[in-house]
Amino acid sequence: MPDSTPPPANSRADLATPIHATDDQLAQVTYDDAGLVPAIVQDESDGQVLMMAWMNAETLRLTLAEGRTVFWSRSRQEVWRKGDTSGEVQYLRAAYYDCDGDTLLFVVDQQGGGACHTGNRSCFFRAFGPGEAAGPRAATGTGGAAPTGGA
Repeated sequence: MPDSTPPPANSRADLATPIHATDDQLAQVTYDDAGLVPAIVQDESDGQVLMMAWMNAETLRLTLAEGRTVFWSRSRQEVWRKGDTSGEVQYLRAAYYDCDGDTLLFVVDQQGGGACHTGNRSCFFRAFGPGEAAGPRAATGTGGAAPTGGA
């Protein structure tokens, strides 16, 4: 008989949104020679691009199944669950792959102070040219989280 005990009150498991991708959809993802694909992470609340990291087939499946971002660390050569040590967990809200299947986009509920290891909310806090940049936003400028045109 399955355990019907509810998670502890302080559990964040209720924030996770697993996404059930089909084998055909997963087969559309194209990996580079190292078996990796870039994954862009966008904030659900305001459309801000938070970060880019790398995924392999295993971490893509884990991300979709667990409902939180899981990446491949190229420097450590290991699976990296965003927020396990920092508390800056990214809970999945939507997942997309682009027209060529060679880039992924994850719309997330960003927990904690931000996504960047520097302490900034976004890894894209530096701009070329004069002036300060607030970071890239969704194309609509309204903070919409989902891209238009279908996946």
